[in-house]
Amino acid sequence: MAREYPVTSEPRMKPTFPGEILREDVLPALRLSVSAAARELRISRQTLHRILSGRQSITPEMALRIGQFCGNGPGLWLRMQLRYDLWLAGKRMAGELKRIPSHRPEPAKRGGAAARTARSRAVKKSAASIRRPAQAGSPRRKSA
Repeated sequence: MAREYPVTSEPRMKPTFPGEILREDVLPALRLSVSAAARELRISRQTLHRILSGRQSITPEMALRIGQFCGNGPGLWLRMQLRYDLWLAGKRMAGELKRIPSHRPEPAKRGGAAARTARSRAVKKSAASIRRPAQAGSPRRKSA
């Protein structure tokens, strides 16, 4: 699973809307009209126009269609939409968010009691998993 890192600063530029990438890069590279692309995506021409103009978001279902169409999977299209939506919401809610306190936990200091306890547990666990040699007089398995 991907590790999530805290964002320390807000992006300075507005993220690109996924429909703009379809309109400016994908369709021209494929030499397809909006009508032809809509037919291949199995959606209406009006729906595709709304996506290309930024009036309709990329839904998970649409991301599946576009990801299949472009051959790069749905995740890219959903992440672009999410980034765009979060940026817009952050701008819209900036004043409200400033009034909400942050209760971010402080990072654990290295070498403290918690770190020593965690290291101790890890050592005990790995020691327990090491196979001990058979004692004299105990039955041994025959190797094949």
